[in-house]
Amino acid sequence: MKNILDKIVAHKHGEVAEREKSRSVQDLERTPMFAREALSLKSFLTMPGRNGIIAEFKRQSPSKGVINATATVTGVTTAYARNGASGLSVLTDTEFFGGSMDDLQQARAANNIPVLRKDFVIGEYQIVEAKAIGADVILLIAECLTKEEVKHLAQFAHNLGLEVLLEVHTADQLDKITPHTHLVGINNRDLKTFQVDIYRSMELLKQIPDSYPKVAESGMDDPKTIVQLRNAGFSGFLIGEHFMKSEDPAQAFASFTRQLAEL
Repeated sequence: MKNILDKIVAHKHGEVAEREKSRSVQDLERTPMFAREALSLKSFLTMPGRNGIIAEFKRQSPSKGVINATATVTGVTTAYARNGASGLSVLTDTEFFGGSMDDLQQARAANNIPVLRKDFVIGEYQIVEAKAIGADVILLIAECLTKEEVKHLAQFAHNLGLEVLLEVHTADQLDKITPHTHLVGINNRDLKTFQVDIYRSMELLKQIPDSYPKVAESGMDDPKTIVQLRNAGFSGFLIGEHFMKSEDPAQAFASFTRQLAEL
């Protein structure tokens, strides 16, 4: 029986193949954004005045269904940036997360901080797309890529001037970290069951070389947890659902960051 991740990846292969038929790589390379120099999330995570949070815009998820159907990309992401976010994460998967590439383009047009294309990358075409729509960072998920695929795709992205956030879930995935991995994310959410365990980050952190900035992902709904993870050695914190499930994600983020600054 297929788990959620298997279903998403299987669908993604067909979806990307269809998009490749309708828009060529050459066409993507001619877009105005393709020539733009990407911003460095790695740098923004430690920049004065920024809090290390990569704040996410997410409408829905396979496990929770609709999270927020009314929030606007521009309204939410500009509030994130204004209140000290180090980066933005924008879901571009439509089938399972209700996102779109247009969402990312809106976030890019309205903000001047790094934007992560949050999607299930399976090949080069999506990386070219990411560059063409104004993303600065791509996500590679170790759970659904082989070691060779990660190595190839990370190098491909790096050569296009994009940074790579490699997401790992277990210790046996750490050997997929490559020289072209810019940041290592540890997801507290098991992508097979979608259950969250915040201590997953703590266990894996010590096994990752110091040269890679670490990003904790999922399940952080308390500013005190951010302090705990920062003290343990994390420099980035990818948070989405906690803000997006609020009626006013912008206000929720402002309140969270105020509390964080007081700790």
